[in-house]
Amino acid sequence: MKYIHEKMSRIISNIETVFIGKTEVVEMLVLALICGGHVLIEDIPGMGKTTVAAALAKSIHGSYKRIQFTPDVMPADITGFSMYNQKINDFSYYEGVVMSHIILADEINRTSPKTQSSLLEAMEEGKVTVDGHTYELPKPFMVIATQNPMGYVGTYPLPEAQLDRFFIKTQIGYPSQETAKQIMRIYEKNNPIQHLSPVVEIEEIIEIQEKVKDIYICEALVEYILHVVNETRRHGDIALGASPRCALHLMFAAKVWAAYSGRNYVVPDDIKKFFIPVTAHRLVMKQQVVEARGNEEQVLKEIIRKVPIPVMQYEKK
Repeated sequence: MKYIHEKMSRIISNIETVFIGKTEVVEMLVLALICGGHVLIEDIPGMGKTTVAAALAKSIHGSYKRIQFTPDVMPADITGFSMYNQKINDFSYYEGVVMSHIILADEINRTSPKTQSSLLEAMEEGKVTVDGHTYELPKPFMVIATQNPMGYVGTYPLPEAQLDRFFIKTQIGYPSQETAKQIMRIYEKNNPIQHLSPVVEIEEIIEIQEKVKDIYICEALVEYILHVVNETRRHGDIALGASPRCALHLMFAAKVWAAYSGRNYVVPDDIKKFFIPVTAHRLVMKQQVVEARGNEEQVLKEIIRKVPIPVMQYEKK
């Protein structure tokens, strides 16, 4: 576990040289990458969403592409397309933006549902199909999508099926005054991300992704995850509860956090830490609850307080 902690810490520290004061956001991005998941960042413009995505790609020596979603972006811009090539007397595949390790899908809710759906196969299966031919995506592969919570005019809200494919949804938020001052000084003369160097290699990320699968989670904690997820389906304020995929993602997040914390086994706090980030965006609240009480986090906090934590002896494998 020392190896995993060291590599993850190195990535996080490297990103924080250009993306300051938001350690928890950086930790979630790196954790999602190790889990093979995707992240949805919902925040206003200018918070550093592009910076943190580019810094993550540079830190792992991975390829990086950014696409600004607008209503005229087509599915072929995402997946690629086939075109007749006279030199070989056959059709050739021309790669779309999706053929990269890290993809920044900027303002994903400003493009049409047809284009949004073109990401579904890529996000879930790690491949795309164009004109009957299937192409594998680079590994690791991660989509970091953003959306502006304040601008709803001319947007297409993501459907539940696509929201469920995001491992974590998070926000960045305003920096403190002291952090803002540091940012101004660091970016005063040049953009430091241009000088950011890799601290791990792609092959090491793939190795870590395999190693974390061996983190031990006991039967009682598997049942604990299922219990808290099932409570979202029975809660009176929730119209649509969390999916089985949510339970899987919560288990993966707990395993990676355990490894990052230097343990080879999961404890309840690993699960509790990621219950809201992994679950909140998958829920559909009843309309009267949305109007009267606010967001999903309040309900999830009630659930995590309500469900008893299993008491047991941990077998450290």
